[in-house]
Amino acid sequence: MNPIIVRPLCALIMVLSTAANAAPDDIPVDAATRTGIVRELAQAINEEYVFPDKAKLIVERLEAKEKSGAYAGMSTLQELASALTADLRQPTRDLHLTVRASVQPLPDISPEPTPEMEKMMLGRLKASNFGVRKIETLPGNIGYIDLRMFAPASLSKDIISAAMQVVADTDALIVDLRNNGGGDPHTVAFMSSYLFDKRTHLNDMVWREDSRRESFWTQEDVPGKRFGGQKKIYVLTSKKSFSGAEEFSYNMQQLKRATLVGETTAGGAHPGGVRRLHPHLSVFIPNGRPINPVSKSNWEGTGVIPDVPVAADDALRTAQRLALTALLTQPRDAMHADLLRKRLAEVDKQGKAG
Repeated sequence: MNPIIVRPLCALIMVLSTAANAAPDDIPVDAATRTGIVRELAQAINEEYVFPDKAKLIVERLEAKEKSGAYAGMSTLQELASALTADLRQPTRDLHLTVRASVQPLPDISPEPTPEMEKMMLGRLKASNFGVRKIETLPGNIGYIDLRMFAPASLSKDIISAAMQVVADTDALIVDLRNNGGGDPHTVAFMSSYLFDKRTHLNDMVWREDSRRESFWTQEDVPGKRFGGQKKIYVLTSKKSFSGAEEFSYNMQQLKRATLVGETTAGGAHPGGVRRLHPHLSVFIPNGRPINPVSKSNWEGTGVIPDVPVAADDALRTAQRLALTALLTQPRDAMHADLLRKRLAEVDKQGKAG
């Protein structure tokens, strides 16, 4: 299996495993265990964090806090995880840096996921329909996809392709990422391939290991029919849109392929992986950074700023209004224009009622 994909898969397994457990507030931790966890965390950050200079600042902070006894009063792993997360983020403002506690023992993270890990992950992804919450055609022939994650490309291509076939012949498309927490950049690229007419450079990832640079492009050939590169696209965002959801939004905005509607996103650009610190504690450490080919930058710390800023709850209605108004500039015939005007009036009425 491609090692670039393996690590996100393991990270997803660990996050799903942690999220499935009740709040681990009652797992006690003694002084020796706390010291060992802090030492392991400092080593992991020093070895893996994407910016070596900032890694040193983090390690210095962790060691100073440990020496001062700042962690001594923490009697549970959940307390310690929350404090360590805050101390990781303070010098960096990197929202990906997260220490998580789990009631159930966490598996060792091997270079490649075990069959048991793959089975568990596949089961959870199937239960979430690989992140595809809803696909429909809204009145006015506007496609709508509510996507909650960019699940690993090796597992989600079939359903992403099927979703894109449903909306292929719509006149405009709304991609709802307001509740999308991110995922695999390969899936971001695959889905984007349906939205352009020619091969397009989307993003680059620079990894700390060997300063390796990985480029992401749309695919020249995709299963089924494309939505294409000419019809209007609207991407819905919220303050909860994170990581891969932000990449999709940022890529589309920089390439002027979509209009972003909603709230400024969370501001987490750096991908990475999970490292176990203790049988009930893990840390997510970013080890790469995106560089957009247009902006030569990314959205880390700032978030992706929408083109049309509105409250997240009003983003869908606003996007529908924008789409209908754009379609009314070039209706197919008088009957089509009348249908669009009626639907626009309904959308406006919904806004006044709200």
